Amino acid sequence: MTTEAQQFASDNYAGICPEAWAAMDAANRGHAPAYGDDQWTHTAADAFRTLFEIDCEVFFAFNGTAANSLALAALCQSYHSVICSAAAHVETDECGAPEFFSNGSKLLVAQSEDGKLTPEAVRAVATSRSDIHFPKPRVVTITQPTETGQVYTVDEVKALSAVCRELGLKLHMDGARFAHACATLGCDPADITWRAGVDVLCFGGTKNGMAVGEAVLFFDRALAQDFDYRCKQAGQLASKMRFLAAPWVGMLENGAWLRNAAHANACAQQLAGQIRGLEGIELMFPVEANGVFVRAPEAVLEALRARGWRFYTFIGGGARFMFAWDADPARVDQLAADIRAVSGTTAMAA
Repeated sequence: MTTEAQQFASDNYAGICPEAWAAMDAANRGHAPAYGDDQWTHTAADAFRTLFEIDCEVFFAFNGTAANSLALAALCQSYHSVICSAAAHVETDECGAPEFFSNGSKLLVAQSEDGKLTPEAVRAVATSRSDIHFPKPRVVTITQPTETGQVYTVDEVKALSAVCRELGLKLHMDGARFAHACATLGCDPADITWRAGVDVLCFGGTKNGMAVGEAVLFFDRALAQDFDYRCKQAGQLASKMRFLAAPWVGMLENGAWLRNAAHANACAQQLAGQIRGLEGIELMFPVEANGVFVRAPEAVLEALRARGWRFYTFIGGGARFMFAWDADPARVDQLAADIRAVSGTTAMAA
C-alpha cells in the first residue's frame, strides 16, 4: 500500500474502485471456461447492450492503445487513411500503433487549436486529393473528451457523422474517458454514439476505476467480422477473460461508471473555480470533463513542484491536472491553495 499523498498528474494514478474490485473478487471463485466463454464475459457484453439500447458486438482489450488501434485496423485496409485531430490520442500518444496494427494505414492530421475536429476540417482533408498515389480516406476518429479536456456535444457528433456519410467514411470514437463525457452532457450513452452516427466506440474503464480493460463496441455488427481473430493475433485475447469482463459488470450494473466520472468532473470544476482569475494563471481550455489545463509562469510551476505536486506539462508550457474517481476534495482544495500561494508570491517577486 502506498502512503504517498494523492496526486493529480494522471487519473491512471488511482486504484481500483470498490465496485470493480468486488466484481473481480466474485469472479475469483472456482473455475470458469477460458477465452471469453464464461458467464462473466457474456453478462458484461449484455450489460453494454442494455446500456446502449442496441444489439452491438462487444470485445474486451487490455488497454486503450490496443482497443483504438485494432478497431481502426478493422475499418481499414493498409492503403486507407484515418483522419484525426492533430491533438488526437492516436496521433500524439500511441507510438504509431494504429499504423502498425493496420499494416500501414496512414493518419491524416487536421490542425485544431482546441483539439476538436470539425466537419469543415474533415472535408478539407478528405477531399484534398483523390489520386491513386495518396492513401484513400476511410475513417474519421474523434477523442471524446478531447486531449484538451473538451467534450463533443451531441450536435457536434451528428455534424461529423453527416459529413462522414456524405464522403463514405466510417466514424470511430476513442472514448478512454467516455464516461466523463456522458456525465458532462447528461445524455444517454446512445445519444453520442450510434444514434449520432458513430460506428465503433472504444469505451475506457482504466481511467474510471478499473485496474485494466477497455471495451470495443461495434454498433454496426458487420464491421466486427473476424475481430476476435485480430484480438488474438495482437495478444489481446485474455485466456482468463472473466477478469477483464467482471469489473465491467460491477461498474455497469449499478451506475458506478457514471458516478465515478461525475465525481472526477466535479473535482475538476472545484479546482478551476478556485484558481480562475488569479494573476498570472490562465485556464487554457474550457473545463468540461475531469481535466484542468493551466498556463502559468515557469516559476509558478517550479514552486508547485517544490511543494511536492506532480503534474505533466502540456501545450505551451502549461500544467495538466487530472481527477480520478477517488479524488479527495480536501486534497483538491490544498492544490488550489498552493496555486494561489505560489502565484501570489511570484507576482510580488516580479
